[in-house]
Amino acid sequence: MMKTGCALVAFVFAGILGCPQVSAQNGYIAQFDTNNMSVIDTATNRVITTIRVGQNPYGVAVTPDGSKVYVANETSNNVSVIDTATNTVIGSAIRVGVHPVGVAVTPDGSKVYVTNTAHGPVSVITTARHRVITAIPVGRNPYGVAVTPDGSKVYVANGSSNNVSVIDTATNRVITTIRAGQRPYGVAVTPDGSKVYVANTDSNNVSVIATARHQVTARIPVGNRPLGVAVTPDGSNIYIANNNSPTFDRPGTVSVIDTATNTVIGSAIPVGISPDGVAVTSDGSKVYVSNGGSNNVSVIDTATKMVVATIPVGASPVCFGLCIQPAMPGAEIRGNAGEGELSSPERLGARQAVWRPQ
Repeated sequence: MMKTGCALVAFVFAGILGCPQVSAQNGYIAQFDTNNMSVIDTATNRVITTIRVGQNPYGVAVTPDGSKVYVANETSNNVSVIDTATNTVIGSAIRVGVHPVGVAVTPDGSKVYVTNTAHGPVSVITTARHRVITAIPVGRNPYGVAVTPDGSKVYVANGSSNNVSVIDTATNRVITTIRAGQRPYGVAVTPDGSKVYVANTDSNNVSVIATARHQVTARIPVGNRPLGVAVTPDGSNIYIANNNSPTFDRPGTVSVIDTATNTVIGSAIPVGISPDGVAVTSDGSKVYVSNGGSNNVSVIDTATKMVVATIPVGASPVCFGLCIQPAMPGAEIRGNAGEGELSSPERLGARQAVWRPQ
């Protein structure tokens, strides 16, 4: 995929090579309890605007070209589409299944895969018309979803079936099912497409799936109740958000996995209360962790593996999915800069009304 002479890896967190002018990247953080999105300028680590979406937004996916954001609204059972040039919702929300949570966009930007955790199917949206073209039966309570860099496969973590469904995007059918740990939740594919990492919430470990054989080749112990998973653009490290609390009231941590050895490196990084989402910038320099219980976002410097900033946001923030905009050459990302931060956080409430790993 080429744009303005710069080669882009076909993945949301792909790096940009040889581009002299690159715009700032925005992070799109769902506010589960306020029905808003916070837009964070990753250059300044400030909230530049908020965007009203559907009820209880959760999963987020930025398109590979950075132009749009798809947001799964869990309680209103639809998907909002945000235009990143104006930071406004465009068109009507797209009706999907019951309790949509996970969202992933294909590398060519043509399709969006949405997990519906209540009744199981995965909705497939065509981005050309913003309508659902099919629903794919998978396991029970699907949560995380990720597309391979070549766009050929989709991996879905089925929370109550303890397995991962593999969808062939050419036929939109499940071609195999892989046994994972207890309550698989977040899922991420390495940039070379060779491995899939799945966070198993009740097993306190991460399954490593070799995509060539569709077999689990390793199980890596991490922290307590791992949820979110993110991979660095060079594929060297995996970041895992350890929620550490079934009641959303305890500080969590982030574990870092070396993909060469499939072992945890260093000590777990302390973050805020009940982290459930994690994302990496496309230059690989920073990791953003949404802390649902402390209403803020922790920023980790990947060089030092330390938290360098904490950003206050709205109630129950979630960065579940590829929620950071890739740095695009020559693009001007406009928002309502100077509006400041969100209003005072509210207490957690609606999040516990729908299914979560217990």
